[in-house]
Amino acid sequence: MQTSQKPRSSGAAIHQLYHQSDQIEPFRLTGSPFQILNNNGYPGDTLTSRHQETAIVSGNAFNDQFFTLESSPALEIYNSPFTSVSSNTRSPFSPQGSSQSCVSNLHNSSPENTYGSPISNEQFIRDVAMELLGESDFEDGSITSSFQNVNKNNKLLQIGISNLDLKQTLILCAQSMDDDGAKEITETLMEHIQTKVSVTGDPIQRLGAYMLEGLRARKLSSGSAIYKKLKCYEPSPKDLMSYMSTLYEICPYYKFAYTSANVVIKEAFQYENHVHVIDFLIAQGSQWVQLIKDLARRPGGPPSLRVTGIDDGDSSYARAGGLDKVGQRLAQVAVENGVPFEFHAAAISGSEVNWGNLRVRPGEALAVNFPYMLHHMPDESVSTVNHRDRLIRLVKSLSPKVVTLLEQESNTNTSSFSKRFKEALDYYTAMFESIDAKLPKNIELPRGDRRRISAEENCVARDMVNIVACEDTDRVERHEPLAKWRFRFQAAGFTASPVSHAVVQAVQGVLSEYSEGYRLGERDGALVLGWKNQPMVTCSAWR
Repeated sequence: MQTSQKPRSSGAAIHQLYHQSDQIEPFRLTGSPFQILNNNGYPGDTLTSRHQETAIVSGNAFNDQFFTLESSPALEIYNSPFTSVSSNTRSPFSPQGSSQSCVSNLHNSSPENTYGSPISNEQFIRDVAMELLGESDFEDGSITSSFQNVNKNNKLLQIGISNLDLKQTLILCAQSMDDDGAKEITETLMEHIQTKVSVTGDPIQRLGAYMLEGLRARKLSSGSAIYKKLKCYEPSPKDLMSYMSTLYEICPYYKFAYTSANVVIKEAFQYENHVHVIDFLIAQGSQWVQLIKDLARRPGGPPSLRVTGIDDGDSSYARAGGLDKVGQRLAQVAVENGVPFEFHAAAISGSEVNWGNLRVRPGEALAVNFPYMLHHMPDESVSTVNHRDRLIRLVKSLSPKVVTLLEQESNTNTSSFSKRFKEALDYYTAMFESIDAKLPKNIELPRGDRRRISAEENCVARDMVNIVACEDTDRVERHEPLAKWRFRFQAAGFTASPVSHAVVQAVQGVLSEYSEGYRLGERDGALVLGWKNQPMVTCSAWR
């Protein structure tokens, strides 16, 4: 598996750049007790069903009722209702020479909200089948038997489907694809979905447009080929940078990650004279501009700083050049701030990295940064060479002062297709909904704005299509929740290092410009940013 050839995704795509105050539902998490951070940035009391209070996150009040749910399994951190954001993206959805999207013909949006209550199990299929065909026709509960007379009952089927909301229909369509005998019902559902989606619609309509492309690709049993051919034109580096810049500004997931990681690393370097940062996805290198400035202001003078930048192979396209551009830029910032600086370029993909590429020197304090990249590494479920765990063990052998892990809080690695689809649907529903929320000052991007559509297409949609359409080595979007990362890091000998009050304060400063729907919390020492009741990204530190 050549990860350098794999397409880019939202997390790492944005890393290449920075590389309505509506009613908010209770913030709910399962597993070990979750602490909501108060307005001073310190953990509040552990929330239980007997303890109710108003918690303040980034200056905004939550509803005053919270719940502690049942503990989750050892390798699963979040369950319902707070369940179920990587390489650069090249446009899968825009035709050459046209500003119109390849899926923009999927609009026939209805003005009403298409959200519905989540349906996530086989009982839903049984209920729909019984409702459409009658209990007497429902034999063993499978879609095949339930819809064996689909041609005779097509009119009844259409009536029944029309009563489902878009999210329910998408889930039913994905579940029907798991049944080889349900091809007709799958096609009927897809035709119905097409009339309900739009790249300029509300969050579920926009998400539905891209999910439908993934379902179609999967139905044609040509996952990787369809996935690669979905790009209708190759955006110029300038355009791609513009798309990433737009998404970076309209939602804080990436600012959260880079801000928190920088503060963790700065704290680890507090008393060191010679420091070294290894960034496993250097991209534009902009994350380290702020670190250089912070080190320059350190009492007693700055340390000497060395940065090793690892390139995933696609980053050079977005930069319109090699890693020398990153080194030159950072060197200039270091000169302006009086920080002794050295840059080492490692233009290889993560799966190719070995000890010799990292050039660790005795006497240096080392920090390693994994920014939205480890989930691209194949693990034991994909390859006999488990690069995911190999890299973690390799980094442990370097004896770093600290390792920062930034990852989307989702579980799409080894899940079955139906479960993975539901997980992705929940996750990206929250992301698209958050993009519609209050934006920072001086930013106005209505749903029909071409910049916004392009940002969603180029920096988010391709990830979703990969999750839905591809399998085996062709599926590179393989996210894992924090509990599974914790298992991997502890197995390699790492110990979790709780984030400090300074990290929380820095992130709260970032979130102050955004909607109160964003929730900041702490779990087992890691910092979690969520959208309402949905965890989205985590920052954890390891020693």
